[in-house]
Amino acid sequence: MQAMYLMAAAVVGMQQPVVPRTVAPALAQAQAVFQRWDALDALDGLDALDALDALDIQDSGPLQDEQGPTDSLWRAARRAFNRGDYASAAKLYGDLTRRYPDAARAGDALYWAAFALYKNDNLDRARGLLATQQQRYPKAVTRRDGDALLARIQTALAKQGDGEAAAWLTRYAQPAQPAQPVQPAQPVSARGCPDEDDEDDMRIAALNGLLQMDATSALPILEKVLAKRDACSAGLRRKAVFIVSQKHGGETEDILLDVARNDPDSEVRQQAVFWLSQVGSDRAVTALDSILRSTTDPELREKALFALSQIHNARAGQILRDYAANERAPGAAREKAIFWLGQQRSPENAAFLRGLYAKVTGEDLKEKVIFSLSQMGGADNGRWLMDVALNEREPVEMRKKALFWAGQTGGNLEQLVGLYDRMQDQEMKEQLIFVYSQRHEAAALDQLIRIAKTEQDKELRKKAIFWLGQSHDPRAAQVLLEIINP
Repeated sequence: MQAMYLMAAAVVGMQQPVVPRTVAPALAQAQAVFQRWDALDALDGLDALDALDALDIQDSGPLQDEQGPTDSLWRAARRAFNRGDYASAAKLYGDLTRRYPDAARAGDALYWAAFALYKNDNLDRARGLLATQQQRYPKAVTRRDGDALLARIQTALAKQGDGEAAAWLTRYAQPAQPAQPVQPAQPVSARGCPDEDDEDDMRIAALNGLLQMDATSALPILEKVLAKRDACSAGLRRKAVFIVSQKHGGETEDILLDVARNDPDSEVRQQAVFWLSQVGSDRAVTALDSILRSTTDPELREKALFALSQIHNARAGQILRDYAANERAPGAAREKAIFWLGQQRSPENAAFLRGLYAKVTGEDLKEKVIFSLSQMGGADNGRWLMDVALNEREPVEMRKKALFWAGQTGGNLEQLVGLYDRMQDQEMKEQLIFVYSQRHEAAALDQLIRIAKTEQDKELRKKAIFWLGQSHDPRAAQVLLEIINP
């Protein structure tokens, strides 16, 4: 008994609670699908700034002319901007540039003055200041942000009927001319391509603006961008796919289907496949089925499975079920299909997965079926999980997982409590103790207390005592003290 006393004393005396080892949510698999789908930074950056008005967003580093003649103007302008007084901010930033045109932050002040004018809907003056920044301060820290802001301003002006802005959008949206041989002094990427990120971002911003203003003119230009098949334009094509996807219609579908089937870059094809999930037409389902059957690219296959799972019609669901049951398909892809079926909570999918469990042989596939059914919930699936847990012919690991998920998803606690005395397997009893520890009902704590006090197996008693130590219930503390001081 001394070991039990020491165990209980250690639990009571812990300065910090031990974090229980829990099973990581398998929904992380779904999140991993999206990790490589980059946001369009050139279009979203200004929105992020808008949300930070109350912060000192312009103090990204030390002032180069700290305590110099521009310092007080800069700080006054920043305070005005942060409190939403954009008229004063624009004037103060403008004063800085006019009075100190050679100061280190003169070019940046033009950008912030333009931004303040933009916030006040003074679009024409804001456009003029950004043009001045381009001409006089091409090396300003905010130069690239200025290009993105200019594209947004030109879009707003074009919508108001400004012909100059409309012409600007059309001009900058056009595909670049074939690249000239790279000069030794020109920046070159790791792939040997000219570094044209700034130019590409400007073009994408212009295309986005043109699409909002005049989709009829924008889509043919986007098609030209996507028709470029060289490696150096792959990044631009990925951004263009996103822009295309934002406009629904038959032309959008045609473009995405062509890219998904024919673009030489794997990531560009994956982007197109992902956005086909938002189209959801019969043609899109047919194309996704074809890609799923023919591709040898695991990531493209994964995107096709996800896209099908997002199209809520009978045919897409059947394709997923057929793929999950296909013994010739790669195991990892079948697991993804099973996972996505579990996210569509239909009686048809539940019945299919319960039947599939008996047909698959790999433990990984069986585990995914158990998890997917646990996510669907429902009395039928709860009973099925308990049946697997009680089936002594099943591998013990599968029984433990079924038991865990039955407990996590609100399985009948009375039934779970009654299982303990019926179980003969040591590992299953340990799993049950853990399941009780994860439930918040009084009956679960009662069962842990009973095991801690009466269980003949010392290891099982120690497990129960440990989990009692993680409880904040006063009854648990009292039991631990009783074990220490019998």
